[in-house]
Amino acid sequence: MNMQRTLLASAILAAFASAAPSAFADEPADQVVPKVVVTANPFRSAEGDQILTPAKVLQGDELRDKAGSSLGETLSQELGVSASAFGAGASRPIIRGMEGPRVKMLENGMSVSDVSGLSNDHAVAAEGAVAHQIEILRGPAALLYGSGAIGGLVNVVNERIPTALEAKPTGQAEARYSTVDKGRNASGTVDAAFGKIAVHVDGNWRLTDDYKIPDTRVLNDPDSASGRLSHSDTHERNAGLGASFVDSWGYVGASVSHLSNLYGIPSDEGSRIDLEQKRYDIEGMVKAPFAGFENFKFKAGHTDYEHAELDDDGMPEVRFTNRSTETRWELSHQPLAGWHGTFGIQTENTHFAALSAEGGPDTVPATRSTSTAGFLVEEKDLGVLRLSAGARLESVKREPVTGLARSFDLKSGSVGALWPFMPGYGAGLTFSYAQRAPATEELYSYGPHDATVTFDVGNANFAKESSRNVELSVQKTTGIVRWKANVYRNKVSDFIYGNITGSLLDEEGNPGEELRERIFQQGDATIRGAEAELTYNETGAGWSGRVFADTSRGKLDAGGSLPLQPADRVGASIGYRMDALRAGLSLVHARGQDRLASFETTATPSYNQLNANVSYTQKVGDYDLTYFLLAKNLLNDDIRVSTSVLKDISPLPGRNFVFGVRAKF
Repeated sequence: MNMQRTLLASAILAAFASAAPSAFADEPADQVVPKVVVTANPFRSAEGDQILTPAKVLQGDELRDKAGSSLGETLSQELGVSASAFGAGASRPIIRGMEGPRVKMLENGMSVSDVSGLSNDHAVAAEGAVAHQIEILRGPAALLYGSGAIGGLVNVVNERIPTALEAKPTGQAEARYSTVDKGRNASGTVDAAFGKIAVHVDGNWRLTDDYKIPDTRVLNDPDSASGRLSHSDTHERNAGLGASFVDSWGYVGASVSHLSNLYGIPSDEGSRIDLEQKRYDIEGMVKAPFAGFENFKFKAGHTDYEHAELDDDGMPEVRFTNRSTETRWELSHQPLAGWHGTFGIQTENTHFAALSAEGGPDTVPATRSTSTAGFLVEEKDLGVLRLSAGARLESVKREPVTGLARSFDLKSGSVGALWPFMPGYGAGLTFSYAQRAPATEELYSYGPHDATVTFDVGNANFAKESSRNVELSVQKTTGIVRWKANVYRNKVSDFIYGNITGSLLDEEGNPGEELRERIFQQGDATIRGAEAELTYNETGAGWSGRVFADTSRGKLDAGGSLPLQPADRVGASIGYRMDALRAGLSLVHARGQDRLASFETTATPSYNQLNANVSYTQKVGDYDLTYFLLAKNLLNDDIRVSTSVLKDISPLPGRNFVFGVRAKF
């Protein structure tokens, strides 16, 4: 019944939008909403053309307004996207109820190679404060980046390796202060050219205290009122440097970056995580390398990641390390028999371990994983239909120092068709099949994970996951009023999930009182959902508006809900932009969520999140100086998200005002 109501609401929105554009039919669409290019799409098509690969691109003022202390917070109000919300330091995007290794994190089209997919307490090692844009992508194009991206992918584009020569130095610098956590944040980017050498520099520094909470820390426990959420502080530093040689034939370049992040985990135990990552990348592109081909791209990256989970005395209990080397090349061909596309090869070699720093049992043994994949993504216009198809073959091997070595042969594919049934309107139908190899921790875990207060137990005999997804999309992509609606069903065989049994164990895995036993299990599952969004004058001058709704249902076929299901949401926003002034107001309502897994005991209450923003820009010499004020959770509502493991003991921040200034040149 809830699904029917959501679909009915989507239909009403569609009917309203179909009637509204007539009043604005004489206004050229290209002057109303400029095109935004999706760099992670092999065809580099515009955001509005992505009916076969539904996409969202955050950039410019919208990205700066939504930027938070984590990638999950930044994207948490996008259509179909929620967040794991493990305190201020660690919050990972969840797409259509899919989390962890099923949502791939990229930086400039290459894997972030952190361990955020392992557990919700691990931060994503990519910084949105210095990003040029952040892309959310699903569908055939996602097959370029991994068979495991069943839920989709998020690509953080910071352009550390420049691809063009700037006529003069450009960049921006920003400083902001937030009241809820006494947060201080400074970031900046600079791009310049010296002859045919392009150079990029960026950096970010963030320091926050424990944030204020509206009510009690523990849900429905008056004795837990504390004013602030202990162990929710963060201290992050990030810097990157890149350079490239750019000529008429293309470019070749390299970059290096360093990230350190010390943040608290607001669990009952109050542990902390000390994270450090060094990253090295090279990238190049050759235009028209051979007859019949448009360009050849190659990328290679090496990441050295580690983090320690610290106890109350600041001593490490578990050390996580991940050293990864990834290579990929792509060759885009000119139309052949009407087909236009990209094919390539990707390799990855990783060494991962989660070892005890105290001499106890290791959480995950040292494991070497290798993968080799070939992929192909094509599109073709067939009469009035536009076809899009992709395929990926991948071989994955996991070899632990102790235990059973495993290998998996993965096959994935996707095909879709777009039918522009009338000018400016389109309907699309996409079928996809994707396989995912069990992650290292799902196979080989057998040890304590102190930050989540669990003793994790994997299963080396797990089968690979297989996902069958069908999606129907309808949208209007021209005019001052635009809308889209998606309905999807995802059938997953051998879905892997963590089941908390109720048993308590000690650090050695014996009966005790310290840790909850979490056993990884497999079972067939089905995820269904629907989304709808309507926008008015989204980026033009004057008044603008947006309304949206999304819902998702994940169930085990044997009975019961999947863990951490997102709540149904509806939202609306209104904005005004004229000359130097810009302002906006948004409200998101999340319904109570009582679809619980067998081991979950507490329903998540509903909440209302009211945000606002206002900014003023003035010209000072060669600089555009913008003063801005952001207001978050103006109602000071007690917000607990159903996708958070800590929802019962760690609410989101209370009322928060963010003051800042940004200079562009």
